[in-house]
Amino acid sequence: MISTLILILALSFMVIGMPVAFAIGIASMAYFLLPTTFLPDSIAVQRIVASSQSFPLLSVPLFILVGHLMNGTGITPRLTSLATTLAGWMRGGLGQTSLVLSALMGGISGSAVADAAMQARVLGEPMIKSGYSRGFTGALLSIGGLITATIPPSLGLILYGFLGEVSIGRLFIAGVVPGVLLTIALMFATAWVARKRDYKPVNDRLPTFREVLAGFRISFWAILFPVWLLVGIRFGLFTPSEAGAFAVAYTLFIGFFIYRELTIAKLVDALVASVRDIGMIMIIILLSGAFGYVITFERVPQTIAEVTLGLFSSQSMLLFVIAGFLLVFGMLVEATVIVMLLTPILVPVITAAGIDPVHFGLVMMTLVTFGGMTPPVGVSMFTVCGILNCSYKEYTVEMVPLVIAVLAVVVLMILAPEVVLFLPNYLMG
Repeated sequence: MISTLILILALSFMVIGMPVAFAIGIASMAYFLLPTTFLPDSIAVQRIVASSQSFPLLSVPLFILVGHLMNGTGITPRLTSLATTLAGWMRGGLGQTSLVLSALMGGISGSAVADAAMQARVLGEPMIKSGYSRGFTGALLSIGGLITATIPPSLGLILYGFLGEVSIGRLFIAGVVPGVLLTIALMFATAWVARKRDYKPVNDRLPTFREVLAGFRISFWAILFPVWLLVGIRFGLFTPSEAGAFAVAYTLFIGFFIYRELTIAKLVDALVASVRDIGMIMIIILLSGAFGYVITFERVPQTIAEVTLGLFSSQSMLLFVIAGFLLVFGMLVEATVIVMLLTPILVPVITAAGIDPVHFGLVMMTLVTFGGMTPPVGVSMFTVCGILNCSYKEYTVEMVPLVIAVLAVVVLMILAPEVVLFLPNYLMG
C-alpha cells in the first residue's frame, strides 16, 4: 500500500512538471521519512551511492558519446548514400531509404530520438518536396527510429539489463532479429501507402552489383562497427561495457584517420553534448536506486507475481496483458523513466512465470520506446513535428499503417519467443 502511494507521488510530481530525477528521488526519500517504515534514512543515501558502483553501467556514457561523435565523423552521409542505393528503387523510395538508414544507424547510434531528429533534418524536407505529406513524413521518420532502439547497441537494453540483472550481451544479440523484422514490416507499410498515393522511387531501376559494392565500400568502416560489436561480445573479446570503450576508440579512429572529417572543434561539441545527456540520465539512474530498494523492501514484485500467476495460466496471455499496460504507460511517460520504475518490478514477475527475461526485455523496450512516438506526450513525435513544422493531428492520422506494422511484429514476438531467442541461444548457448 505504501509503495503504491510512493509510485503515485512520483508520477504526480512528473505531471506537474518536476524533473524526473527529482520526482523519483523525493518520492523515494519520503518513504524513509515515514514513521511507519522504521528504516534509517541513511539507507537511501547508501542505495544512491551503490547505484553508481556498477561496471555494466559504464557502457551508458560511452555509447552516448559514440552517438554524438558519429555526427562529426562523416558516417551519416555515407550510410545515407548506401541506404539510397539499396532502397531508392522501391516505390516510396525516400521513405524506404529512411528505414534502411535507421537499420544501418542502429548499430552505431543506439538512440531512437537521436536517429529520428537526424533523419528529420536530412531527409524530412526532401521527402516533403517530393510530394510526401508532412504527417506521413513525420510519422515515418519518428517510428523508423524504433529500429535504431532495437538493434544493438541500444541504450534502453543496457539500462534494462543493468536494472533487471539480465545479460546485456544476450540482449544485444537478441535485438538483431526483431530489428530486422521491424524494418521489413515498416517497409511493407510504406510500400502500401506509397502505392495508394503514388510516391515515386528515387532511382528508376534496381542497383547494379557494382553500385551496391561501391556503396558498401565507402561505408565499409561504419558498417564494420556493429559486426565488431557482436563478434567481440560473442567470443568474449570484451564485455558490453568494454565494447563502449572500443566503440569510442573506433569512432575516433574513423573520424580522424579514415574519413578525416572529425575536427577538434567537432570533438569538443560532442563532448559537451555528451556531458549534458550523461548527467541527465545518470542522476535518474542514481536516484532510482533508492526507489528500487523501496519496491524490493515492500515485496512488490513478489506480491504482483503471486496475483498474476493466479490469474493467468498462459505465459502469452500474461505477456499480452503486460504489453497492453506498457503500451499505454509508454504513451504517457518517457521510456527511460518506465525502464527505471518498472524493470525491478516486472522482471521478477515474468521470471516467476517462466518467461525468459531476454525475451521480455525486447518486448518491453519495443513497446515503451514506441510509446515515445505516439500521442499525447511522445518525445520523438514532438521532436520530429517541431523540426518539420507538422501538426500533431496530421501526424496521428498518418501513423496508423505504421502502428499496425509495429504491433504485428510485437504480437509475433510474444507468440513466438524463438524469434527473439534464436540468435542468442545459437551464439551463446
